[in-house]
Amino acid sequence: MTERSPARHVVLAYSGGLDTSVAIRWIAEQYHAEVTALTIDVGQEGELVGALDRAKRNGARDAILKDAKRPFVEQFLWPALKANALYEGIYPLSTALARPLIAKTLGEAAVTLGADAVAHGCTGKGNDQVRFDVALQTLTPQLRIIAPVREWNMNRSDEIRYAQTHGIEIRATHDSPYSVDENLWGRSIEGGRLEDPDEAAPEEVFDWTGHPETWPRTPEEIEVTFEAGVPTALDGEALGPVELVRRMNQRAGAHGEDRVVGIKSRETYECPGAIALLEAHRALETLVLTREVLQFKAGVDRRFADLVYEGGWFSPLRESLSAFVDATQSVVSGTVTLRCFQGSARAVGRRSEHSLVSHELATYGTADAFPSEYAVGFIHLYGLPNRLAYAKRSTGAGAAPDDGRAARSVPHRA
Repeated sequence: MTERSPARHVVLAYSGGLDTSVAIRWIAEQYHAEVTALTIDVGQEGELVGALDRAKRNGARDAILKDAKRPFVEQFLWPALKANALYEGIYPLSTALARPLIAKTLGEAAVTLGADAVAHGCTGKGNDQVRFDVALQTLTPQLRIIAPVREWNMNRSDEIRYAQTHGIEIRATHDSPYSVDENLWGRSIEGGRLEDPDEAAPEEVFDWTGHPETWPRTPEEIEVTFEAGVPTALDGEALGPVELVRRMNQRAGAHGEDRVVGIKSRETYECPGAIALLEAHRALETLVLTREVLQFKAGVDRRFADLVYEGGWFSPLRESLSAFVDATQSVVSGTVTLRCFQGSARAVGRRSEHSLVSHELATYGTADAFPSEYAVGFIHLYGLPNRLAYAKRSTGAGAAPDDGRAARSVPHRA
């Protein structure tokens, strides 16, 4: 067994799950250190039940709960929503967005408690280890990072046996070996039967969305009001950020969701509220932002999502991308009507005082004020490069494009 240099006091990011429950005893044995379990509440209600007491019974010197739900929404979820953050166009980054906040809070707590090390329950082949380690090395480089699961080379069955041998209280069993990460933005489930990509995800892993047989048979419409890119009310009722996300999860989740399954790691996601709010935000942006801004921002949004997924929340690039996104959001205020039905949320109406839609210019009715004859000159100039290139290819270098007389013949309109 590898000899490890002792640590004095380790603050462990404690979720209450199998990995971190076993880690308390393992850190104490391997590093001869006292362990403080720190649970950071980002909306994982089901995982918090009895977690602190269980940590103490499993050997923690102390167990602390930090409520971080509001900063999670305001400082992480809302910036991601403004950037329409969907990794590879499908994953709302629920777990990836929580990790930098947890790492930041963990490092700050360790410094306050005078600890010399921090620990987390990430494996050696997942993305979370990158998100934790990069954030901690950036914000609190003086702290040692311990990753028990990465170091001990035990699989989940080994961990369960270790817990049973050492009298450690856990909730996972050999019959239910799923690993679940939950926060306000969604649930991520992996392990067990989900590891077989040829087998449908079992209903037992889903919690926020029911089976299609239980979905309502009639659509429900929800009005979402935004101010500067941030949702502030549902159906005209002003709500705080945490309550708004929770209520959207409940209302959208009742109608199901297109459950997203990651290809490479076979991870299943439930994010009904996030998917619905992202749909509403994108719909409002199409109403109030110019074509050029929308096209450029789409690339920024994709890079933002990639960067968050890769653990770059505290990078200068992510901060710069968010600065651009924020600059676009001053006009993203208004109300979007979502229709939730049979596993989907679709924008069916939108209104804003910043709308760029002009009825007089867009209508085909009697109120039409668009000077159609001006289109002739525009089309002529717009197509000029194509005509020139085609003429050169077709008849040689001596060919000349149209002299533009057709455009000059357009009559003046006062």
